[in-house]
Amino acid sequence: MHDWTGRTATALQRALRESNETFAATLGLSPRAVAKWHAEPDSRPRHETQQLLDRVLERASVSERARFAVELEPQQQTERSPTRQDSGHVLRVAIAVVVDNGNVLMVQRREDHTSTSWQFPAGMIKPRASSETTAIRETLSETGVHCRVTRHLGSRLHPITQVYCEYLLCEYLHGEAQNVDVVENVSVIWTPSDRLTRFIPVETIFPPILDALEVRNSE
Repeated sequence: MHDWTGRTATALQRALRESNETFAATLGLSPRAVAKWHAEPDSRPRHETQQLLDRVLERASVSERARFAVELEPQQQTERSPTRQDSGHVLRVAIAVVVDNGNVLMVQRREDHTSTSWQFPAGMIKPRASSETTAIRETLSETGVHCRVTRHLGSRLHPITQVYCEYLLCEYLHGEAQNVDVVENVSVIWTPSDRLTRFIPVETIFPPILDALEVRNSE
């Protein structure tokens, strides 16, 4: 369970881009409770309310969780060093780089009501879950593709979202690629790996991903 305070609860509210009234309705609380978090950022919600906040965070989209992590970053700078990304206060996301005969699996993610971005299948790593299990599970739930992890490519604090990411190279097993999660994604495609930078700017791609795809293309 996340260690919620008034400050982190309102950070989640901003990440979801909800008003006090809407956020209160999402949680099933009164707007007065949300207003209190703004007035008393160091206050700690009751245990039941902390569980409600946990559930809202778990249901949030990847882009909303990324915004939440960015909201938390200023307050975390004084609480942890860059090497302590496994802290309970830091979101960890598994990124699945699924390949099949020189092609790589991509999802077109909804960022908000007006914009999208191309990404690899990804999902938040829940407490006590492994990055490998998360990568396999999220790939299936988003795209209908079954895969297996062949190699851990490394990890980093993402330069844009500031989310701690673990990258897994995965091998396609079976299943037809399709947009299973129509709420979070617009479409799902296979694209030749040498065209990857047409979808994702090369400067934001984790370098070991490019290295791994070049190795596969040369085999």
